[in-house]
Amino acid sequence: MKLSIKVALVFIISSVLSVIFFKFVPVPYTPLMFWKSTASVFSDKFIGINHDWVPLEKISKSMQRAVIKAEDYKFYQHNGFDFEAIQKAIEYNKTHKRKIGASTISQQTAKNVFLWPSRSWIRKGLEVYFTVLIEFFWTKERIIEVYLNVIEVGPGIYGVEAGAQKFFKKPAKKLNSHEASLIAAVLPNPIKFKVDKPSRYVLRRQRKILGTKIATQKAPEVEKTTITEFFDIKFDQEDESDKGNNANSEKNNTEATTSETVNENPATNENSSDASATVEALSQ
Repeated sequence: MKLSIKVALVFIISSVLSVIFFKFVPVPYTPLMFWKSTASVFSDKFIGINHDWVPLEKISKSMQRAVIKAEDYKFYQHNGFDFEAIQKAIEYNKTHKRKIGASTISQQTAKNVFLWPSRSWIRKGLEVYFTVLIEFFWTKERIIEVYLNVIEVGPGIYGVEAGAQKFFKKPAKKLNSHEASLIAAVLPNPIKFKVDKPSRYVLRRQRKILGTKIATQKAPEVEKTTITEFFDIKFDQEDESDKGNNANSEKNNTEATTSETVNENPATNENSSDASATVEALSQ
């Protein structure tokens, strides 16, 4: 048997076994955690790894709904890829300098757990491969559980449990809709956007997330308004007026948000070809 075939078989078998393994076992660390923590050793400030795994039942429904509203409104309907969102992103990227992605929660989970941080063709191809695997072997509940436990919500902060404890001094199970939506609002760039010092842009995203519906297994037909609301959140870009916030306005925003959540009851480059455009659209 040729060496290349043996290598391919080893890769397929090991990847399938790893996906099956993490169907039952909590993910302790991810490549992104190690990469960022190691890279920070050579920077001005070391960034550790703050990560606490909790089962899905210990994450509030509000938090689960918020990330679906913000990142993947068809999560319970698709099989790993939202082709409507991909097409929308391709069209958007043809006429906008700043590119946007249309990765689903399943794709983001596959990337975060099994792959290294990169935007190369090889990594994107492997992302598709692992997305197919987790959609086949895992349930939707397991995918959202892993996603919520490994996403980066701040510098060195991974998972909504660590985020809830850090920013709101409470477990993820007690996050209300305002707090959950604020965490979901920073996910496009949790290093630039701050949960504890939200800009006007972040607060705008939070309001949109709060006012958006989601598609569930019990509602397979998504209303046109719901689709429009999701794209309005997913493709929302920070403009110059958003960047003009100073420290005082951020402080006021934080105080206002904190006050609001206290009163809330805990609850429930143009692309040269279609192929390269699709890679941009798939990237998150």
